[in-house]
Amino acid sequence: MENTQKKGGWRTNKWIRAAIPALLLHCSIGTVYCWSIFSQEIADYIGFSKGATEWAFSFAIFFLGMSAAFLGNVVEKDIHKSSLIATICFAGGMAGTGFFIWYGGMNPGNILALLGIYLCYGFIMGVGLGTGYLSPVKTLMLWFADRKGLATGLAVAGFGAAKAIASPIMTAMLDGLGKNGIWMMFLILACVYFVMMFVGHLLLKKPDDWHEPQGNEKSPKILDVLKTKKITNYIGIWLMFYINITCGLALISQEKMIFKCLGLAGAVGILSTVSAIFNAGGRLGFSAWADKLKDRNTIYKLIFIISIVLTGIVILTGGIANGAGNTVLIAIVIALVMMVNAGYGGGFSNVPTLLSDHYGMSNISAIHGITLSAWGFAGLTGNQMASWIVSHFGTPEAAYNPIGYQTVLYVTIALYAVALLLSIFFVEKAKKEN
Repeated sequence: MENTQKKGGWRTNKWIRAAIPALLLHCSIGTVYCWSIFSQEIADYIGFSKGATEWAFSFAIFFLGMSAAFLGNVVEKDIHKSSLIATICFAGGMAGTGFFIWYGGMNPGNILALLGIYLCYGFIMGVGLGTGYLSPVKTLMLWFADRKGLATGLAVAGFGAAKAIASPIMTAMLDGLGKNGIWMMFLILACVYFVMMFVGHLLLKKPDDWHEPQGNEKSPKILDVLKTKKITNYIGIWLMFYINITCGLALISQEKMIFKCLGLAGAVGILSTVSAIFNAGGRLGFSAWADKLKDRNTIYKLIFIISIVLTGIVILTGGIANGAGNTVLIAIVIALVMMVNAGYGGGFSNVPTLLSDHYGMSNISAIHGITLSAWGFAGLTGNQMASWIVSHFGTPEAAYNPIGYQTVLYVTIALYAVALLLSIFFVEKAKKEN
């Protein structure tokens, strides 16, 4: 590979043909997680409740998972087609969202504006998210065959870091563009992200020495590949991935209010940025660590055990309910939020390499795509579950509801325990596939 790189220059350089385009794609689509920054502004501008607009984000994550599942074969066969689909859908969906926000501002309370946002931010951008997320992953693992975890972690870290990078930019744009800033911001960013993703699309390329099955060469069906091991093995991977995302979204979606319950309203912005850094760091750190372990599933066991321990401590001490003014309890709750962010990110970056260790590289894009359906379903259950609990326990009518957020932890600790049992008893040990 090194000799080929020297002869071909930048055209066969793994950083230019895999790592940089992956970051360009993932740093663009990862801004979907900036939704909480402008969701209230959108709701106010178009004349609907925040709860009504929240479904746009849930739909975006759902269609991310579904498009990854159903378009995984397209990614497998042609990464240039899939990355172009991602570029057009993500940038087009963002521009369409801006248009319907403008329309909603001109016609407050018009259901067409809300449905248009669901369609553009939820469905169209969701398709761009799914195909854009998948497109560079296999390519990275092929170029960095000896450090697959580090490579995928680097790209997926871009997805997690996108929020930390884009949040202050979006906040400044909302402040600087005046009363029409919300829809103008979407149109401007649609152009910026189109350029970034299109450059990534042009650069992305698999190694010349990688041979995909062509013509009459038969590529095994995905179900046949999964059946090379007990089907419960894949079910275990899918379920523990789903649970990790569900628990992550349940807490991450409420972290700003949790910080406010601790009396940290003035530090919410800084803490949110730090949590985004932990999210990105977990994606890179846990996946790089997994490269050095005999079995990548060990990483998931560690994530679940640490999450259970920290959640248990916060439950026993009543950290969220009793934390205001107590430095020790505040530190414990912050540690839990940061660890959940890191574990959430680490779960994403390790799943493609874990799957390749179990089922090989031949159909990894398609298998990874099906597995990302867990992300889609978690997008409909994680934050919605937490919102329901907070609105039915404690004092939901008050400005802050620490008891409600504390109650969420009883559900997440039980789910983390189930995930740990799945990782121990369902997921088999696998030798690292190279």
